[in-house]
Amino acid sequence: MQTENQTKSQDLVLWDGKCGFCRRGVRWFERRDLTHRMKMVPYQQAPSPPMTPELARACDRALYIVHPDGSMTRAGRAILHMLALTGHPRLARWLAFPPFVWAVEIGYWLVARNRQIASRLFFTREDQ
Repeated sequence: MQTENQTKSQDLVLWDGKCGFCRRGVRWFERRDLTHRMKMVPYQQAPSPPMTPELARACDRALYIVHPDGSMTRAGRAILHMLALTGHPRLARWLAFPPFVWAVEIGYWLVARNRQIASRLFFTREDQ
């Protein structure tokens, strides 16, 4: 069971709870988050604060991370942050440099707008 201090030190990952592709992706990261640095919450169930109507509209279009200090990271850069926390810090750091980060953001944008197709390509089994 997590204590309040553990929750306050975690990144709050806000994802679309209605999206099956997002759910599978979150499960993938949850299994790899061995240090419990992230708290995954569907944005539709997120507490207020930090949830606001503006943030809810933004979360409908992209994954958001609310860091313990209140700052936020979104979309492709959020995925890179999650990769770093789940054992791939060098890869995440390398991909954070231009022009790679631009490719990450474009890839995120394409996948986010084509979730059903991406789900069939990336997740071939329901339990992944």
